[in-house]
Amino acid sequence: MRIVLQRVKSASVTVDQKVISSIGPGVVALVGLHERDTEDDLKLCCRQLLAAKLWENPDGKPWRHGVKQKDFEVLCVSQFTLYGTLTKKNQPDYKLAMKSIPANDLYNRFLGILRESYTDEKIKDGAFGEMMDVELINDGPVTLVLESGPLALVNVDSSS
Repeated sequence: MRIVLQRVKSASVTVDQKVISSIGPGVVALVGLHERDTEDDLKLCCRQLLAAKLWENPDGKPWRHGVKQKDFEVLCVSQFTLYGTLTKKNQPDYKLAMKSIPANDLYNRFLGILRESYTDEKIKDGAFGEMMDVELINDGPVTLVLESGPLALVNVDSSS
């Protein structure tokens, strides 16, 4: 599972020229599912997303508070293209991305885990499988990539 996490001042998703979801301060999570992702990947990325310390605390110390501590919102947007690669002819290839039907099920399960772990009304999402216009105002900008599976091991601090 791969998530591109962006700290935002606000964000919205529009489908067919109609805003279907919007948030104030919080994070936008572009969510890509790998063909081999499991429930364990969802749980790991949920924990990372909700625990990521992207804001300062009341004393002004940076990188001390996460989205839950700030009582901010999360806007998730499904994005299979996060597992895209380029062929020799520079054409996109999405064979590493989970196929649509199982991805839709797993994506909805991910949203459910987020809602169970935080607050239902704080978790918003786009429209799975639709062409979406995603608008956001970056705060910082602050952007992180969260990863589960073998690539997640690259980010492990060996000094701990």
